[in-house]
Amino acid sequence: MTTQTQLLRFITAGSVDDGKSTLIGRLLHDSKSIFEDQFSAIAKTSEKRGMAAVDLSLLTDGLQAEREQGITIDVAYRYFATPKRKFIIGDTPGHEQYTRNMVTAASTANLTVILIDARKGVLTQTRRHTYLASLVGVPHIVLAVNKMDMVEYSQARFDEIVVEYRAFAAQLDLHDITCIPMSALVGDMVVDRGDNMNWYQGPTLMEKLENVSIAHDVNTRDFRFPVQWVCRPQTGEYHDFRGFMGRIEAGQITVGDEVTILPAGRSTRVKEIVTYDGNLPTAYAPQSVTLTLADEIDISRGDMMVKSDAMPHVSQDFSAMMCWLSESPLDRNRKYIIKHNTRVVKCKFASVDYRVDVNTLEQQANPVVNMNDIAHVTLKTQKPLVFDAYSRNRATGSFIVIDEATNNTVAAGMIS
Repeated sequence: MTTQTQLLRFITAGSVDDGKSTLIGRLLHDSKSIFEDQFSAIAKTSEKRGMAAVDLSLLTDGLQAEREQGITIDVAYRYFATPKRKFIIGDTPGHEQYTRNMVTAASTANLTVILIDARKGVLTQTRRHTYLASLVGVPHIVLAVNKMDMVEYSQARFDEIVVEYRAFAAQLDLHDITCIPMSALVGDMVVDRGDNMNWYQGPTLMEKLENVSIAHDVNTRDFRFPVQWVCRPQTGEYHDFRGFMGRIEAGQITVGDEVTILPAGRSTRVKEIVTYDGNLPTAYAPQSVTLTLADEIDISRGDMMVKSDAMPHVSQDFSAMMCWLSESPLDRNRKYIIKHNTRVVKCKFASVDYRVDVNTLEQQANPVVNMNDIAHVTLKTQKPLVFDAYSRNRATGSFIVIDEATNNTVAAGMIS
């Protein structure tokens, strides 16, 4: 897969007034990715507010409540493309009370841009956002030291912030961190390099986004195929057809490969790989395909096909890190529903081991778990789940918890 065909999902995170929305507006504006009528509308709004220049943050702060308060509340998504790559940006909230919004957005991101105000340096929010990014397994981190124009483009100030941030990040499971000085307001080091920081020889933000390698962000080792649908047309030439439809979440599969169907444990071989455009000899994650098998095996939605030489865990008990999303606190005395890939089962919380203070990383025992809290829990399910550790496979290591009374999603979890 080349960068020309890749889609990069990334989010921005930072404390209030660090310039996240302005940065995204600058990216969209300088990469020629906004329409004239959009620019005209925000120019008029900026003029009404008495601003000397166009407020580019208005491109993402779309909610009326946000515009009134001057902060980002919901996750605002924007789409744009350059000749090298397509992008989906998530502008996430900076305030602690919207932790759940950031966790939701970061769970599918390839990269996180963490903004720091050069005047303020590394704050509590910076540490919290970095911890959340590491918790949900974001592979690439960009530390964007913004508002360098406010500190006279000082290299010493930039270096001081980078040293402090890397010292904190060393405590977490983060492997790829790029630090970039910039001014989103002026435009230095966002898309264009500008003339004010010639001492910085690294990539601009756009150069990093266009060239970061994400081909290995998907697990290519372990074949995982959750069955979404059993296809039995029973008409015409397809009268005897029986295929299993779904998306390959990890690895690859070739005609003739031996597969095991879990949780039952029966094994067979792949007969055909069927797609809309015809049969394939080999298919890879994240392709959606229909597989036919050499033997008649009882398979239904929620089962998972894996290669017999790379088995996942099959269990009714597991531990996980979890972000509680509901306004109602977790109730250990009631049952919930877990949705894991295509499998839906009832569950109970066997234990709540500790809650993590996302600002200090301290573990607090015997907690009450409220909205936005991050907790380590142990769950017991009514039927076995087929899963991997989240650190090995984000797709098969994640789940959501649903309130069976209201059908609301109340938690998102990462299996340990």
